[in-house]
Amino acid sequence: MASQRKTDLVLGSVRKLLRVGATPNVLNLLQKRHPVDIAEILRALNDHERRAAFEALAVQDPRLAMQALAEVGVDLGAALLATRSPADIVRLVQELPPDDAAALIDAMPVESADQVRDLMRGQGSAAVGDLLDHQEGTAGRIMNPKVFALPEEATAGEAVSALQQAGGVEMVFYLYVVDDRRHLVGVVSLRRLLLVPPETSLKRIMTADVISAGVDEDQEEVARNVSSYHLLAIPVVDDENKLVGSITVDDVIDVMKDVTTEEFQKLGGLEALDEPYISTPFGTLVKKRARWLVVLFLGELLTATAMGYFEKEIAKAVVLALFVPLVISSGGNSGSQAASLMIRALAVGEVTLRDWWRIMRREVLSGLALGTILGSVGFVRVTLWQEMFGTYGANWFLVALTVLFALVGVVTWGTIAGSMLPFVMKRLGADPATSSAPFVATLVDVTGLVIYFTVAAVILRGTLL
Repeated sequence: MASQRKTDLVLGSVRKLLRVGATPNVLNLLQKRHPVDIAEILRALNDHERRAAFEALAVQDPRLAMQALAEVGVDLGAALLATRSPADIVRLVQELPPDDAAALIDAMPVESADQVRDLMRGQGSAAVGDLLDHQEGTAGRIMNPKVFALPEEATAGEAVSALQQAGGVEMVFYLYVVDDRRHLVGVVSLRRLLLVPPETSLKRIMTADVISAGVDEDQEEVARNVSSYHLLAIPVVDDENKLVGSITVDDVIDVMKDVTTEEFQKLGGLEALDEPYISTPFGTLVKKRARWLVVLFLGELLTATAMGYFEKEIAKAVVLALFVPLVISSGGNSGSQAASLMIRALAVGEVTLRDWWRIMRREVLSGLALGTILGSVGFVRVTLWQEMFGTYGANWFLVALTVLFALVGVVTWGTIAGSMLPFVMKRLGADPATSSAPFVATLVDVTGLVIYFTVAAVILRGTLL
């Protein structure tokens, strides 16, 4: 909290200094801050102020400027770089590790990105371009090719000396051991390295069972492995098991954050945004929201059709219409709950497609239990209103039973549909989050009406119907 207040004070000072053109003072203020704090300040400034502050940093302290740009977010960072000349962009991105530089270049307009890549290759800086050659969403796209590795014949003392002299390595959590053809054969933690005698060979102290990622492996799978095995970094190997890079935990956190954001947006019933909300053009924002809204609206039209099909029943027993919102919303809510639980469980690997039958049985029992609870509440509510106000007439008990059994049926069906739809989507190769809560709710609304009026037809036949 104190840090936030201090950042707010610096932000106010930066704005005042920029208004009067006191650029050297702005630079002096920012150079005393951590790159994360500078990034927060840049995000809070308007576009003109942001460019002026970044320009001051880029001219006098390009390393700090790019460290802050790496923290501000790739879309905003790329926008700040895109207005500069390709040569200037190359000069600045060389201050970053290749994976961070590649992420920024990848977010630039295609023409600018191609010019920067060509220029970097012409200068012999092919690492960033090589990363961008890998398919988006793979380990190769986010790895750092500058990875610390030594042959298995090296000693612990030589490894420590080499670490002390290493340059251009982003972060070193582990020492990777390779053979003469650079095949990954082992890993040594830095703690282990410092606890053994200097003359000990790496082959004697390394762990041969290395958790690694393939260069074409999905980033989400890499993130799951890092989380499951509690790693600080994971080596990346090619098809021949040759060490080509490593992915550190900070990159994994970024992947998890992006995935979580995308899944959350899909659960809300809209297409995932490619940029931060505030930076997304208005037309794009409307388009991405409208597509799903139209689909859901068309689905809800089926609800009106279902209501029309039971028009005679409603005309005979108007009281049934009073409970339509109660019944179908309960089914939609239970389905949304189940869908959210399954989407999350599939995303983190808690369940797989093979578990569908076990999940089905569990959710049937859950649906029956939840439906009984809600149905009992509905039954009590009808009873109380009848006792106090005489609302539901002579057949109130049958109406209460209709609400009870309809809720059991609708909630059970909603739970089954919500839990199984993510499995169906996954089996078809689609994103399980596509079976988002609004989609499940729309589906259950339509089928819930059918269940409700079918139950009513059975229980109320010969009385109200």
